[in-house]
Amino acid sequence: MLNSTRQTPTRVAVLVLICALALSTTAGADDNLLGKIDFPNSGPPEAQADFIIGVLNMHNFEYEEANAAFARAREIAPDFAMAYWGEAMTYHQSLWGRQSRNAAREALRRLGRTPAERAAKAPTQREKDYLDAVEALFGETEATRELPKYERDILYRDAMRRMHETYPDDLEATAFYGLSILTVGSVKRDYPVFMQAAAVLTEVWDANRMHPGGAHYLIHSYDDPVHAVLGLPMARAYSKIAPSAAHAQHMVSHIFSALGMWDDLVGANETAAGLEFDILGGKEDRTRPASHYVYWLQYGYLQQGRQAPAEALMRTARERLEANPMPNEIAYYGAMFARYLIDTEDWESGAEWAAPEGVEIPGAHYAFSRAVAAIKLGDLKTAREHAGGLQAGGGGNPEVALDEGVVDVLRKELEALFALAEGDGAGAVTLSRESVEAELALPFHYGPPRVVKPSAELLGDVLSELGENDEAINAYQDQLTRTPRRTNSLLGLARAATAAGDGATSTEAYRQLKTIWHEADPMLPALGEVKDSAQGTGEEIGG
Repeated sequence: MLNSTRQTPTRVAVLVLICALALSTTAGADDNLLGKIDFPNSGPPEAQADFIIGVLNMHNFEYEEANAAFARAREIAPDFAMAYWGEAMTYHQSLWGRQSRNAAREALRRLGRTPAERAAKAPTQREKDYLDAVEALFGETEATRELPKYERDILYRDAMRRMHETYPDDLEATAFYGLSILTVGSVKRDYPVFMQAAAVLTEVWDANRMHPGGAHYLIHSYDDPVHAVLGLPMARAYSKIAPSAAHAQHMVSHIFSALGMWDDLVGANETAAGLEFDILGGKEDRTRPASHYVYWLQYGYLQQGRQAPAEALMRTARERLEANPMPNEIAYYGAMFARYLIDTEDWESGAEWAAPEGVEIPGAHYAFSRAVAAIKLGDLKTAREHAGGLQAGGGGNPEVALDEGVVDVLRKELEALFALAEGDGAGAVTLSRESVEAELALPFHYGPPRVVKPSAELLGDVLSELGENDEAINAYQDQLTRTPRRTNSLLGLARAATAAGDGATSTEAYRQLKTIWHEADPMLPALGEVKDSAQGTGEEIGG
């Protein structure tokens, strides 16, 4: 619904787009702007700084930096048992679903060949308990060696619960216990389990408002539209707790996304992407113009109605497709392409932004968006060819490597659009409703909608096109409960309500758009109708 008049984006350097806000807050390792914790241990004084930096980085999910810090600590003190514990833990990237079990085992075996040998080098019972927990996590005991990861995650959670109960004043045990609850619960996005984790983690937050894990893990606990308002204080705090951690700067945008706070989301990801660029040394062969942070940033720009910076990100990322892109960049470009086409509805631009010849884009979103564009342009033959490319997987982050459940929703949506294009309105509605039911059966996913064209929004579009505006209003409102303040849904709601004669609903939807688009590109086509709806208010809209 945001179909733009084509603009030629200026050749904006990546640094200008994603580093401007970040460089002023970038800190070196010595500044230790990662948070504050108190983690007593038996290591020698000269190894403490690196050990603490390792733990802080681990809480901030900066695992490479954490691993390097723990390695420095054990090199300083070869018998420092907790340094080996920390090094092994960096290979358990829990909420990302990654565990490098062999690397973790190798780290532990530098301390001793067996769990008994390693425990003998831990001077206190508390440190032995930390080691016992990690032995179970990585299957180093006889009882855990053959267990699958999920069962070992449960045993680790139970071990951390016992530590929390035994050492109630140990905020690190409490924080890692809370994180272990989230890890087990995240498999099916179990909300009661997430609230259980929040109850535990609140103890850390209340005791130390500078603890990065307390703020970070509570944001994960509240990371959905229903609970996100509870995480807003942590989101406001976390970026200040750990200003030198790129992930911390990005993480706060999870809450902003769930609440539709697009200005805050953009600011957070501009900072995060800039910090990542700086951490990688600004080297062209190591930077990632298409990445997790940039994808979120692009989505924020599109919600703000700022297509020019969104296009500039696209252009830089596309140029890298022919210049030795890093792993995942190609898949992320496909997601950015799909996001741009679906959210701007600038169907003709698909030819401009398509990948260069010879570059294959994995992931279903790319094929889906090209099929939608072809349908909208009346080329059903080409659309069916693209639809045939919808396949699950593709590698990389789950937001770009879609599972079969998400791909099934996309297939149903395409069937609905084909039916509509072929004059079968009733079939289009039925298929759209089936796509809504299929999406509702999936676990909730935070951030930019995992189904790139949210299914209830598509249902609203189909109903609107058929003149069934009262039902379209309900569909758009249902979508807005899942993706608050999403501008395509708001614009569809405003138009459907206007057509249905529902002035109150239309006025409120346009009012929200007016607020969101306060810096929108002047050439954004829908900006005109929002301005028309706001006549007489004296408020200015657009940049």
